[in-house]
Amino acid sequence: MSDSYKISIKEKLGYALGDGAANIAWRGVATFLFIFYTDVFGINPAAVGLLMLVARFSDGISDVLIGIAGDHTNTKYGKFRPWILFTAIPLGVILSLLFTAPNLGPTGKIIYAYVTYIFFTLIYTANNIPYGALMAVMTGDDKERTSIGSYRMVGAFAGGMLVQGALLYLVAHFGNINPDIQVNELLNDKFQVVVSAPADVENVNIKTKDGIAKFSWEGIKDTLTHDKSFSVEANKPYSFIVSGEKNLSKEKIVIIDQKSGYSYSIYLMSAFLAFFMFITFWSTKERVQPPKAQKSNLRKDLKDLIQNKPWLVLLTIGLLFSIYNSIKQGIVVIYFTHYLHNQLLAASFMVALMFASIAGAMITAPLSKKLGKKKLFIYALIFSGLVNASIIFCGPNDISAIFILGIVSEFASAIFPTLFFAMLGDAADYSEFKNGRRATGLIYSAGSFATKFGGGVAGAIIGFVLAAFHYSGQDHVAIQGAIPGIKMLMSWIPAIIAILGAIFMTIYPLNQSKMDEITKELQSRRLQNK
Repeated sequence: MSDSYKISIKEKLGYALGDGAANIAWRGVATFLFIFYTDVFGINPAAVGLLMLVARFSDGISDVLIGIAGDHTNTKYGKFRPWILFTAIPLGVILSLLFTAPNLGPTGKIIYAYVTYIFFTLIYTANNIPYGALMAVMTGDDKERTSIGSYRMVGAFAGGMLVQGALLYLVAHFGNINPDIQVNELLNDKFQVVVSAPADVENVNIKTKDGIAKFSWEGIKDTLTHDKSFSVEANKPYSFIVSGEKNLSKEKIVIIDQKSGYSYSIYLMSAFLAFFMFITFWSTKERVQPPKAQKSNLRKDLKDLIQNKPWLVLLTIGLLFSIYNSIKQGIVVIYFTHYLHNQLLAASFMVALMFASIAGAMITAPLSKKLGKKKLFIYALIFSGLVNASIIFCGPNDISAIFILGIVSEFASAIFPTLFFAMLGDAADYSEFKNGRRATGLIYSAGSFATKFGGGVAGAIIGFVLAAFHYSGQDHVAIQGAIPGIKMLMSWIPAIIAILGAIFMTIYPLNQSKMDEITKELQSRRLQNK
């Protein structure tokens, strides 16, 4: 391999930070936005699902336009790096607005959610498509590109770990209302808990730290639930009867203003996002250029794209594995909050999954050299899906089994995006090999649309399934009735999607021997054209 195609570890790490930043936004939205909309902002789950599906249709146009714009950008910094620089701060700002909950009526909330979510998808597109395309022009060697992809996914999962592991604890910190809490022991292991706050708070949530105890309003015939949400007037006492937990003390009571908690936590994360993007811009370099004889011709680029069979297969695969991963991510906090009754444990679970993801990303390059990208992709889809389906057999006390199954499934599912983005580069090479033309941004834009639209489909599936079971994040009786749907979404519903992906991947035409032939031929052409 020519030295011109070797990339330093420093540059790979700098590139990886960009996906760390992107995943603060992407995984933050995928994991927490649904529960923020339903449980904090008070929007119906079916309306949230429809919002996520409708908003992603706009990506179809914007993704292609950004891809085309990237291919036609020519600056001293390259084609794709300037987009990373100029969208860093806007992406952080719109992410912050997404998790801000202004005091609006039901219609106003829907309008605000649509506007901010659509703007988020547009700005994320303008940042992430050039970022993805950058990997394909950092080197012309497909194996080195797989190595960069592994670093990228480690960065992505590290960013995901930051937001998924820390956010709920930050919510608890920033959402602390400094309440006065009194606990009085009654008969039969019951306690009277009286709380008051120094200021008005629109919506707080009270529960015990381990989520075992059940609450009911004192003096009111009320259903026992593991937590209560209510509005607080300054210095007014609110009294509950708490049962199911011995030796209860005020230190074990948690009262959180989730609206302020989520907002300030995301503001902090957004600052990290912009900083990491700046590092990516300054630490990377573009090396692979389109053939010198290539003239701008959008119609021919689109025609080549539609006739590019590897890309067409990847388009469908990207959609399917994105639905699979996004359902898993989007249901975790709801599953732990309402089925296991321990929301903070979800943070530990997601951090464990991120470590498994990093391991999966790191093992992808050597495994793909041994098995080839196609076979590895198929094996990983089947294995991850079957393991994930097994979670359906776990009860609320089977914490260890849930963790083990989730970790093993995530280890395999981390292979999907690592291979996918490297294989989009292979599809760009295939187009140049076959047609003598290269439209890297366009290829990555369409592939990016598939993965993002998959996230929208996943949100719709979650919303429609929960709505079918009459889930309401602010109605505790309805939550308990929706538990079967929550368990299905955590286990076998995404597994079906993974198996479908494995079946479809069998028609992918680029095996390793074909890619070796393509890489050798393109390197020869580029040396001749220097």
